[in-house]
Amino acid sequence: MTRSDRNGPALVCSGVVRSYEIEPGNVVPALQGVDLTVESGTFAALMGPSGSGKSTLLRLLACVDRPNSGMINIAGRDAANLSRRRRVKLRRERLGFMFQNPADNLLEYLTVRQHLRLAAQIRGLPRRNRHGDQLLELLGMSDRANHLPRQLSGGEQQRVAIAFAAVGPPALLVADEPTGQLDHSIVGDVLDAFVALASTGVAIVAATHDPVVARHATRVIRMRDGRIEEDGA
Repeated sequence: MTRSDRNGPALVCSGVVRSYEIEPGNVVPALQGVDLTVESGTFAALMGPSGSGKSTLLRLLACVDRPNSGMINIAGRDAANLSRRRRVKLRRERLGFMFQNPADNLLEYLTVRQHLRLAAQIRGLPRRNRHGDQLLELLGMSDRANHLPRQLSGGEQQRVAIAFAAVGPPALLVADEPTGQLDHSIVGDVLDAFVALASTGVAIVAATHDPVVARHATRVIRMRDGRIEEDGA
């Protein structure tokens, strides 16, 4: 399995501030000076109540949005100051993202293997490369390579989504409530897949309300009122 770049942390945030003007003169702070470093190979659970800033931070880490101030360094690139076009390029080359609903991560007309070939193409890699097959083996999905999403269980779909996001591999994979739509009985399989992926050197930040995710993660980051309140193993 190819490992992601380990020259320095996968992610460094320093003094990140993000606020929203919901109407003229009414500015709501979402992030208030967030400092965060995530090393390669870390599986971090990002937790906190609704309104704590998790979703805002996730959007910034996924290069969907930019902070008002502060620094966000992803795989050595200052994402906070990149143009929209360069953020898209960084997202394609060095980032993976997973939505909460398994079906939202996949295209219904592509098989599992075709998804991974598409992911390679998006990353600018040869469509036929060994990394996709290695990911399927790592995540226990090799025997499902020629299946369509509708032929897979919810847990299998989410493991395919992990593989799709992890082709490359990226330096950082960002996941939004990855177990939120799954039956409790299959959550463990998906989280084992995250642990296996992190062991290859990919840094993972998963926003979640699920304490089971925290128990599988190597690090738990708790947010409140736009700040990191607690950060530890």
